Amino acid sequence: MYFPLTICIGFYGQVVILQKKTLIIFLTAFLVLLSTGMGTKAAGIGSLSSQSAVLYEPESGRILYEKDAHTPRPMASTTKIMTALLAIERCPADKILTVSGEAVRVEGSALGLRGGDQIMMLDLVTGLLLESGNDAANVIAYAISGGIPEFANLMNERAATIGMKNTTFVTPSGLDQGDHSSSAYDMALLAAEALKNDTIAKICDTESALIEFGNPPKKIRVTNHNRLLKLYPYAIGMKTGFTKKSGRCLVSAAEKDGVKLIAVTLKAGDDWNDHIAIYEHGFSITESFSLPEIALPKTPVSGGTAHQVNLIADVPPVVTLIRDETNKLRSELFLPKFLIAPVIAGEVVGEVKYFAGERELCTLSIKAADNINARPVAGFWTRMHRYFANLLHEWLRI
Repeated sequence: MYFPLTICIGFYGQVVILQKKTLIIFLTAFLVLLSTGMGTKAAGIGSLSSQSAVLYEPESGRILYEKDAHTPRPMASTTKIMTALLAIERCPADKILTVSGEAVRVEGSALGLRGGDQIMMLDLVTGLLLESGNDAANVIAYAISGGIPEFANLMNERAATIGMKNTTFVTPSGLDQGDHSSSAYDMALLAAEALKNDTIAKICDTESALIEFGNPPKKIRVTNHNRLLKLYPYAIGMKTGFTKKSGRCLVSAAEKDGVKLIAVTLKAGDDWNDHIAIYEHGFSITESFSLPEIALPKTPVSGGTAHQVNLIADVPPVVTLIRDETNKLRSELFLPKFLIAPVIAGEVVGEVKYFAGERELCTLSIKAADNINARPVAGFWTRMHRYFANLLHEWLRI
């Protein structure tokens, strides 16, 4: 246990004392920006055809742009992102499933499954995300939960763990039924969660793939409906959707120079160009930045064979910043005033926190670099011998 000593280190910042008049001008400008909604954050995007839209930076969880982002709307087949996530999380990808006739009695886009067909779960999810098969969505629901209402309950439970507060799932396919809806912001949260799954991320970034199903199984090529993969060089996939009620819906992700962003539009007229405009704005105001390593002081050791111990910390990560945040970077070092031996190499003895302004970027553990053994304590007779020897030595000097 240690009592931390806080040391604040600024990378580029400097203390500025504002005159009262200057401070008033600054606050007035700040309030004006707040009153306009997004202020300069929305500059450069222009008007969008979508009724709801959001640009989300998943590393920090920040909204970089929003337009009616929290209003629930029908989201059509973008729903299938959640269906795919549950399928991969709850069933082995190589499991062979037998399609039930009841599951494939569904309208809309279809993979072409029939009762009695055999299909591997990975191929089923691939067909779900690329061809947007409503039959594939139902087959997953029956395989995981035994029915659509049961699977919808599972979808809503998973949505709650992600923080999707304005979402109600009713169908696994996204077909309109009851209160089936979500907000642009909630769908961005879902996309961020799904992108953490390497299998789903890889499928969504694929333009076409060969899958196998049938009775007997046959190889069939499925093609991704997401044209953004061809229209925008930094697009890395996700999912399209459309019903008469929902209009055009698109959940997408893009990555450029180490910065990953997620865009969602609901009820759009021209979603492809909406997303390109949103991303061009997003990448113009963000950058990937390698946090600098901090010089760590040696820490005193009490009762050890050495008086100090060297310290080490993990290499700081690369983070996504708004471009003007590089001038606000700082770190705080939390270390004990001293350690008590023995000290074990690799033992956590403190931490360093990195900030951009008041926003915490990360926390790294600080560890002892060396072993420091406790200094041996002399026994009673040894100490008595030293005492009388020292006493005799002093007497002889007299």
